[in-house]
Amino acid sequence: MKKTLGFLAFSLLSGLSMAQSNFAPLNEEYYHRIDRYEIKSGKLNQHFFTVTKPYKRSDIVAFFKENRETGLIQSKADQFNDQYFRTDSWEWDTTADYQSKKAIAKHLYQSKSDFYHARTKDFDVHISPVLYVGAGRDNLVDDMLYTNTRGIEVRGMIDNKVGFYTYLTDNQLLLPDYVNDYRTNLVVPHEGFWKGFKEGQAVDFLQARGYITFEATKHINIQFGHDRFNVGHGFRSLAFSDNPPPALFLKGNAKVWKLNYFFLLNRFTANTTGNINGLTGTGRFPDKYVAMHHFSFNIGKKLNIGVFESVVFAADSTTQGKFDAAYLNPIIFYRAIEQQNGSSDNVIIGADFKWNAIKNVQLYGQVALDEFLLDNVKKGDGWWANKFAAQLGVKYVDAFGIANLDFQAEANRIRPYTFSHDSDFGSYSGYRQSLAHPLGANLNELIGVVRYQPIPRLHVIGKLILVKTGRDDATTNWGGDILKINTTRQQNFNNEIAQGFSNTITFANLTMSYMLKHNLFAEAMVLVRNSKSDLAFYNQNSTITSFSIRWNIPQRLYDF
Repeated sequence: MKKTLGFLAFSLLSGLSMAQSNFAPLNEEYYHRIDRYEIKSGKLNQHFFTVTKPYKRSDIVAFFKENRETGLIQSKADQFNDQYFRTDSWEWDTTADYQSKKAIAKHLYQSKSDFYHARTKDFDVHISPVLYVGAGRDNLVDDMLYTNTRGIEVRGMIDNKVGFYTYLTDNQLLLPDYVNDYRTNLVVPHEGFWKGFKEGQAVDFLQARGYITFEATKHINIQFGHDRFNVGHGFRSLAFSDNPPPALFLKGNAKVWKLNYFFLLNRFTANTTGNINGLTGTGRFPDKYVAMHHFSFNIGKKLNIGVFESVVFAADSTTQGKFDAAYLNPIIFYRAIEQQNGSSDNVIIGADFKWNAIKNVQLYGQVALDEFLLDNVKKGDGWWANKFAAQLGVKYVDAFGIANLDFQAEANRIRPYTFSHDSDFGSYSGYRQSLAHPLGANLNELIGVVRYQPIPRLHVIGKLILVKTGRDDATTNWGGDILKINTTRQQNFNNEIAQGFSNTITFANLTMSYMLKHNLFAEAMVLVRNSKSDLAFYNQNSTITSFSIRWNIPQRLYDF
């Protein structure tokens, strides 16, 4: 597949003619601070479609230019945010206050956002260090929690036509107990290959991301590399999330008039080998592929509606690693290809919307259909293959007239066995981690988020998450673990959400983050997580505190 995707990407280079921007890396709070201004404006963003992330840096700068012209930049915090985003992508807005008052050794930190940069007629490069160091306490862990991440981030352009990006970090973490439990499933959440050290208590891993990107035409962007994506408007995504680790991809995006078409092809690791002390890389892990297309259109100035379809293919022990070129067709329905080929690939379809309903308020939602039979839904018999997920949420910015106080509330509901499949690696997952909700399926969830920027450099974020789910013991499959083959299900009928061994999770988190200089944050966090379950493994109460310094890297989040 790597050779196939490489050929497809590079064969298009000869037609390049447009100036190229790379993308701002995924970062929950970074992207919220962008999206809130669309809600505040009361109309749909004309520069990019917010349903697919990340965004191009040039589009972000153009969006904030419009915000200034239309009077949305009002409070001191708004003015700070406006200048922050312009400085962060200053190559697209040289009128920004991006220059440092005093460079280091004449050549370092000439700009506030870059350790080093160089600009010529044919070449542009920005290099920055990546650092994340922190320490904390978990009442369930004897040793001190810690994070130790060091690395580098590089972005730029060649001939003003080809954009490039690369990110590489070396990481050592001693994780909270509830996160560390995932190692029994050979997983470090959000990461790929890992190994244990310090008698198995801590983990060590590398993370690498990178891509090339270019404009094939004025309206069509092509991107090829190794990274994450997110599709949706909510805190969670039921279509395609950034929960699993970065993966090889080929992406195309066409934006024209009121329409946006997004095509994504990924190669994921289907399975791993190892134990709680680390993965064993003595042989190549099996592959599987996920193709997705999403079509989004604006109706008027306030409503956006989208539809999507995904397929998991080459997804069992006999076909893994065999790439089916039929799925390279970015337009045709995947279900039609699947039936034409006589295969049983895992196809998921769905829809989403956002509506800037009233001043400062946005409603949004998403639905995903894995398998669905209307007759069984009407009967209400709990048929196992009525597999679907639904989301409904609301965002309220500048709440109650208080500048930069934002609320978000969201409900998610996922039926048992949704995102699972009847083949070895056919589940909607990558590196044994869900491509949708981090907890898999068989759950009801309520989420509340409060974000406040009382002064320009201070961000206060509070989260409350309530989950009711059902777990399995060693011999059962009640539909929550999407990695289990659904032919091992407990029953055909009378299935209901949160069936199995009951597990109720209450998650509360308060984070205070202060920006010392551009993209350098001092952060304090308190987290309380109570998990009550019929199974002892999931019955735990955690209180976690931590303090960290991070530089050019998002906060590590384990919000589940």
